[in-house]
Amino acid sequence: GRASGIWQFIPSTGKHQGLKQDWWYDGRRDIVASTNAALNLLQGLHDRLDNDWLLALAAYNSGEGTVSRAMKRNKAKGKPTDFWSLDLPRETEAYVPKLLAVTRLYGAPDQFDLALMPLEDQPYFDIVDISSQIDLSQAASLAEIDIEELYLLNPGYNQWATHPDGPHRLLVPVSQKAIFENALEAYPASERVTWERYTIKSGDSLSTIARKHRTTVETLQTVNKLRGNNIRAGKTLLIPTASASSKYYSLSQEQRLQRIQAKTSGVSGSRKVEYRVSSGDSLWSISRDHNVKVSSLAKWNGIAPKDILRPGQKLVIWVAPSAVVTSTPVTQNPIIRKLSYSVRTGDSLARIADKFNVKIKDIASWNSLNTSNYLKPGQKLTLYVDVTKAY
Repeated sequence: GRASGIWQFIPSTGKHQGLKQDWWYDGRRDIVASTNAALNLLQGLHDRLDNDWLLALAAYNSGEGTVSRAMKRNKAKGKPTDFWSLDLPRETEAYVPKLLAVTRLYGAPDQFDLALMPLEDQPYFDIVDISSQIDLSQAASLAEIDIEELYLLNPGYNQWATHPDGPHRLLVPVSQKAIFENALEAYPASERVTWERYTIKSGDSLSTIARKHRTTVETLQTVNKLRGNNIRAGKTLLIPTASASSKYYSLSQEQRLQRIQAKTSGVSGSRKVEYRVSSGDSLWSISRDHNVKVSSLAKWNGIAPKDILRPGQKLVIWVAPSAVVTSTPVTQNPIIRKLSYSVRTGDSLARIADKFNVKIKDIASWNSLNTSNYLKPGQKLTLYVDVTKAY
């Protein structure tokens, strides 16, 4: 659940290999950066493990420590320390032979009645130095390719644009390199990203503004030369904004996650609930409140059980019908009814929760709300209320 990219780096190994990972960009998914990192890692493992490529491959799969400990155990018993003599995890013991089998198949396909699709022995893509951040929609247009192809060649970019701080490069098909470079040279750097002036409203915070505009607090601070998180109502912020709708950026991290969440399903009879993460939430606390397993919650949302959640993050939860209102106070004979409530002037989550004798976090869960956001008069809320209690 935590490995990513064509070389399947987990976050810690990626960082150790110098692969930057943040909201904008994940170097583990960058074709060039991750491949260089994988080659460096394999070479290092080879050099440290008796200059043996099979041991290096085993360590790539299960970790250098696992292989080193297995070698030490064999040495202590006077046994050989080659790959075939070591007691390693079952997956690793199969991993190396499978790779060797693949090399045999591709090395002599005729011997195994294997028909391989012919590929020309020449590069498919080339690297273009873009020198600054650029909206991927604009880049695809300038290179005269589909946005999907641009994402497939540059899967390290998680959002709608390249990273503000780099890497400032894009891979494009060889046939489009000259076209892209010529168009890029004629395109003003100031127009590569669309900018919006936003007037700060009462109750706004950098985090809520960043989330609303699909950017980060750090980006807002850098662009607007802010040293901290303090902002004042009435002042304006300059915000980098996607030039197309979120669905257009079909392989962005947001769209990839939405497809994962859309494909999931729970046990028979369960109901899909969208939950907005609040400060202090964890997968464990959310799974406990909704009576589901942490492993299931992680799988439904394409994350790992140990991942840290961020406030405002949207999760999909498949709950049993009886679990939808499990945290609602009950009486000896509760009668739960679904109500539609129209927010009135002066209402808050706390006031509504007190009025209907429910919990704030339940209202937020039922309506996919961020508890730090203000309610608007006329806004419709769905409530599950025990009507046996006066309100």
